[in-house]
Amino acid sequence: MADSSEKREGRPGKRRNRSRRHNPDGTMTLIEHIYEFRRRLGYALLAIVAGGILGFLWFSNKIGPIPSLGDIVTGPYCAIPADQRYPKGGECQLLQTVPFEAFMIQLRVGLTAGAVLFAPVWLYQLWAFIAPGLYSKERKYALTFVAFASALFAGGAVLAYLMVPHALDLLTSFGGGEFATWFTGDRYISFVLSLLLIFGVSFELPLLIVMLNRVGVVRYDMLKKWRRGIIFLLFVFAAFVTPADPFSMLALAGALTLLFEFALQLTRLHDRRLDRKRGTEGWDELADDEAAPFEYTPSSVDDEQPAKQGKSANTDDIT
Repeated sequence: MADSSEKREGRPGKRRNRSRRHNPDGTMTLIEHIYEFRRRLGYALLAIVAGGILGFLWFSNKIGPIPSLGDIVTGPYCAIPADQRYPKGGECQLLQTVPFEAFMIQLRVGLTAGAVLFAPVWLYQLWAFIAPGLYSKERKYALTFVAFASALFAGGAVLAYLMVPHALDLLTSFGGGEFATWFTGDRYISFVLSLLLIFGVSFELPLLIVMLNRVGVVRYDMLKKWRRGIIFLLFVFAAFVTPADPFSMLALAGALTLLFEFALQLTRLHDRRLDRKRGTEGWDELADDEAAPFEYTPSSVDDEQPAKQGKSANTDDIT
């Protein structure tokens, strides 16, 4: 009986020692990886649900000086001249044609806003799951990538929000005064969210170019030679993905062109530094069948453990 009780008491300890908190190298079995993924996914979903509840409540209520989420979303529509809305000169409201449509729109917008506001929480859960399998240099690049990707997406979404009133003003002016604009809530919210998503994703272009340049897929000389064609394709892309108005198309195409030029200069600096390093170490003088002077022996986690233990032992001796 004593042996069985000791085994029962020892099992939880062994299970805890297999977690990543006690294994910084991230060594886990397949089942433990699945349990870890389930735990991280559960925390991420809880964060999104909590953000959705907050966004749902924020939709109809102000938070201090911050306007309600409903006022923010309907702001571009209310910016249309009152004589172009229906009823003319009346209160700025969207049209509900299906029962519970307003509730579903409030829930949808609340979940979207909550996912954005609580993005650091669920992004951290994703990062905590994949980080133990990365080297320190790869972790640094991954954090930089996530930071710039988030900033670029937010910049594109803000630009899209600023362009929505101009796009709606132009699109609702067609018809020669024979039509009045009264959007249904579902169609209007879908239009705004899709435009925000298009601009946000499109703003990731410079990050993609820099990444391809870092891994050696494209070089500055190649991009410089294709510059005019790429800029032309950016304008064509903006014309296809944006509504049929010149404001949003020119705004997206112009912003993408500036971002592309910025990424082009980053690739020029990287290639210049790489060429200087190749010339210093004599890589260009090697024959085609001669091996490059690289260190091909990979380092393992086991090799780093004795060094860390020796360092801690020296620290103990000093203390």
